[in-house]
Amino acid sequence: MRLATLKPQAGSKRRKRRIGRGIAAGQGASGGFGMRGQNSRSGRPTRAGFEGGQNPLYRRIPKLKHFPLVNPKQYTVINVDALVSLPPGSEVTLKSLMGVGLITQNDGPLKVLGRGELAIARITSPLPL
Repeated sequence: MRLATLKPQAGSKRRKRRIGRGIAAGQGASGGFGMRGQNSRSGRPTRAGFEGGQNPLYRRIPKLKHFPLVNPKQYTVINVDALVSLPPGSEVTLKSLMGVGLITQNDGPLKVLGRGELAIARITSPLPL
C-alpha cells in the first residue's frame, strides 16, 4: 500500500447537488424554494426561531437566574475550633488531620473555615489560616 495510490471507499464520496443552474440541471429556476412567498425570496428565508411575528418561544419561556456548575470543586472542610485539639507546633495538612482523626475522608483540597477561636500558640501550616 502506498500513499499515492490510496482511494476513498466506493460510495463514500457523493457529488454535491448544484442548485439553480438552469432548468436542464434538474434543480434550476426556483432552486427548490417554490414560486412565491417569503421563503422563495433572495437572502435567507427567515431567521432561526422566527414564528411569523408572534413572540418566539425563546422569548416566552422564563429565563434561568444561573446555571448550576457541572463539576463544582469539592473541598475538605474543617473549622478553626476543631484545631484546638492539635498539639502545639503541629502541622495542619490533610495527612496530619486524617492521622489525628479530625478528618475521616479526603474530599479535595483542605479549606479551614473561621468558626471558633484559635487558642494554640503556634501551628505551622502550608495554607493561609
